[in-house]
Amino acid sequence: MKSDLKTRHGGKILADALAAQGVKMVFGVPGESYLPVLDGLHDLRGQLSFIVCRQEGGAAYMAEAYGKLTGEPGVLFVTRGPGASNGAVGVHTGYQDSTPMVVFIGQVGNQFAEREAFQEIDYRRMYGQMAKWVAQIDRVERIPEYVSHAFHTACAGRPGPVVLALPEDMLFAEAAVADAPRHHVVRPCVSSAQMSEVEKLLRGAQRPFVLLGGGGWTGEACRKLQSWIEKSGLPVGTSFRCQDLFDNRSPSYAGDVGIGVNPKLAQRIKEADVLLVIGARLGEMTTSAYTLVDAPVPRQTLIHVHAGAEELGRVYRPALPINSGYPQFVDALAELSISKSSWKDITAAARQEYLEWTEPRPMPGAVQYGQIIRWLSDELPEDTIVAGGAGNFAGWLHRHFRYKGFRTQLGPTNGSMGYGYPAAVAAKLAQPSRNVIAVCGDGDFLMNGQELATAVQHGAAFVALVVNNGLYGTIRMHQEREYPGRVYGTDLKNPDFAAYARAFGGHGETVERTEEFAPAFARAVAAGKPALIELKIDPDAITPATTLSAIREKALKSAR
Repeated sequence: MKSDLKTRHGGKILADALAAQGVKMVFGVPGESYLPVLDGLHDLRGQLSFIVCRQEGGAAYMAEAYGKLTGEPGVLFVTRGPGASNGAVGVHTGYQDSTPMVVFIGQVGNQFAEREAFQEIDYRRMYGQMAKWVAQIDRVERIPEYVSHAFHTACAGRPGPVVLALPEDMLFAEAAVADAPRHHVVRPCVSSAQMSEVEKLLRGAQRPFVLLGGGGWTGEACRKLQSWIEKSGLPVGTSFRCQDLFDNRSPSYAGDVGIGVNPKLAQRIKEADVLLVIGARLGEMTTSAYTLVDAPVPRQTLIHVHAGAEELGRVYRPALPINSGYPQFVDALAELSISKSSWKDITAAARQEYLEWTEPRPMPGAVQYGQIIRWLSDELPEDTIVAGGAGNFAGWLHRHFRYKGFRTQLGPTNGSMGYGYPAAVAAKLAQPSRNVIAVCGDGDFLMNGQELATAVQHGAAFVALVVNNGLYGTIRMHQEREYPGRVYGTDLKNPDFAAYARAFGGHGETVERTEEFAPAFARAVAAGKPALIELKIDPDAITPATTLSAIREKALKSAR
């Protein structure tokens, strides 16, 4: 009975609602627009941690990384206006990466609405295209209902972010209401008739290929799928920055299908007669700008399995569209017994091409970055979480690091810079027993390098690499290709990154030769606190496959 319930203010009701949903950690920057929530969280300090960050963009990335790593919605609190604007970068990442998130934004009081009051924004309009649902809680007694709706929506079907605005007067208001029980995770399931068609199409395939990607997987589903694929003899690849969905050491693994894809792997996908895609949206990065698969009708017989019905037929008209959660589909797939000796020969050849492609190649300069990435791949524990940002520096990480288990890779599939360091902070706080490393570019790192303070304050002891070539490398590469010799706006004047880390109370190292890295890494790990290793890279080494000077020379010849 309501009469038996304790009266609470809105901030307390909201904090208790989060605890009822099983939330253990939230990320944010405090703001006066949601002071009652901070008061409510104060009473839950023993069971729900509020990770205080230095900028809402970093906090948003942390919440997104937490959701990606754990499968539970990452929770973000930002203040109105500027805070909401800063936090949008992580919400967009969560949307394109299919990551469950619930974002709470302070809002002006209802009495000031529609006046362009201090820091007022209409969040329904602002976030409408980058969230699954955007709403505003205007009545204090409906907080548990809205929160329950938000968590169900964030997790259902294709996971993604939900945004709730919190008018200030609503949070200060009081009510006697019950908390809603923990949310369910709702996913569709494949039918027996669809599985019969899957079996028929695969049995008739001469050159099949399996492609995995997206959010909404579980470790058990990945392990079960790997077992089935290996028994069947099928070749498998992973979509852009989803390399941890399949053990890269498996004889069935043919590589990642993203930026800088192995040309031989790209050709295999083009020539496949049956393409079984599970979870990947088949976006621009995974299809090499929509060239590996023709739109709207693919050359390949496309079996597209996706948890979001709206994705099926969005770009490609599949031969067989299947709206299903991935664990549910894998359970049904495991019942099929299909194998061909010819598939095994194709898979063995694809595997050999992968091994050759991923061998580090010599590059200009005294630091052989590819060798360092391979050393980390060989030496780090199998369950190490690798958080990478966006930029050309990530090409070596994608190509030379072999991911060995589920949720060992955190990366933004929307290519958002500044992600790697805050993602690593969240990973270490969420799973402190696991090893974590961040791999950042120089331009990439300084977009959220201030979160070193967050790592130190909350005791997130991990090692970050900052790959310093003094350039916005991706843009310089395109510049030299399109306007050779006319570079502008892409040079960077950087600080002493090791000293920067020490200034925050962390450990700093500088590596200028390859052989210096292993002992520097050992010292960084032994420091027992947030550590940073600056790798000084020759700016001519722009990708694992070529150099800036080679790109420039080729472009100049073409222009003549």
